[in-house]
Amino acid sequence: MNATPDSLSRRFDKSFTQQEPIPEDAIAAAVDVMRSGRLHRYNVKSDEDTSHTAALEAAFARYQGVEHCIACASGGYAMQLALRAAGVSQGDAVLSNAFTLSPVPGAIVAVGGKPVFVETTMDLVIDLADLEARARATSARYLLLSHMRGHIVDMDAIVALCDSLNLTLIEDCAHTMGATFDGKRSGTHGTLGCFSTQTYKHINSGEGGFVTTDDPEVAARLVLMSGSYMLYARHRAAPDAATMENHRLLMPNLSGRMDELRASILHVQLDALDNNAQRWNEREAAIANAIRDINHISLPTVHPLAQEVRSSIQFLVPGRSATEIRDLVSRCNARGVELKWFGDDTPRAYTSRYSHWQYVDSPVLPATDEMLSTLIDMRIPLSFSVQDCELIGEILREELQAG
Repeated sequence: MNATPDSLSRRFDKSFTQQEPIPEDAIAAAVDVMRSGRLHRYNVKSDEDTSHTAALEAAFARYQGVEHCIACASGGYAMQLALRAAGVSQGDAVLSNAFTLSPVPGAIVAVGGKPVFVETTMDLVIDLADLEARARATSARYLLLSHMRGHIVDMDAIVALCDSLNLTLIEDCAHTMGATFDGKRSGTHGTLGCFSTQTYKHINSGEGGFVTTDDPEVAARLVLMSGSYMLYARHRAAPDAATMENHRLLMPNLSGRMDELRASILHVQLDALDNNAQRWNEREAAIANAIRDINHISLPTVHPLAQEVRSSIQFLVPGRSATEIRDLVSRCNARGVELKWFGDDTPRAYTSRYSHWQYVDSPVLPATDEMLSTLIDMRIPLSFSVQDCELIGEILREELQAG
């Protein structure tokens, strides 16, 4: 399809930062919490069975098919808690894919670890060969694997590699809540899974997160460090009392609990997650299908065993210069389609890359740099209809073909 002057005048007029409203029954639950004045997770009446937060933890543990879940104040805090509970201490090397967002290295640095970035492939997943080489070179014992933008690497291969190298696997699932690999939930392949409920994630409480695990000793540390004030008996997805007793005086209180207000609006959203995952994938497909066959455009290949949740779309425009890419982004933005470019020299809003994070001493990663230099990123909120996404796809197609 060749662009015409009339077609090029079409604009998209909806906001890329507008989420769907919080469901009415979730709003009602939040109002009840506010009327009670009991916003702290442990501030429940004596005749109440449990708090919203404890009930949410139990529900998310069931959803994931795991034994233990701790609700946190943010996804970044969830990663910090997971790293500490796994045993990361001052100076420990922690491997992580270089294509990620700044809270990942931030969490590693916050617990005293040293981020060791690993190359990322053109399919936007961690490079397994480079992972093995850097693990051996650094004698690292931890891998914080970021499923960045929802792209899932071969998890069977990752688990096998971690086993052979004695790496503790911690999954950053901020973009993969609801996703699976070979039928197994994202976040359940390693020792710990970390999740975010920040506004642009798959369930929305503004800020918030979860850590999940099947290891009772690790779970006990999580509960105590989250700030349980010896009230861990009020949890429904925590280890038994004997396990908690073994750790209760050894763990510092780091006070990063989720509050009742946020928990009250998340439970209903969790019930809708699988349906919303399907809705996101329909919208992403409408955009991807419009640009898939354009010459010199590359969409990442999805592993055949991965069922992703495509709440955003990424594509590469290899062979284009920085000036050409800036022009493409500018033209699309002028037509209401907000693109982000990971190759920009300057960090912009949430879009930055490993070389921008000057608090991390990292070598140059040529394969990752090549990929990032032409990587385009776009959010897909559920406030867009499938028809909206078809229009976005048409605009993208026109501009990609025009320049």
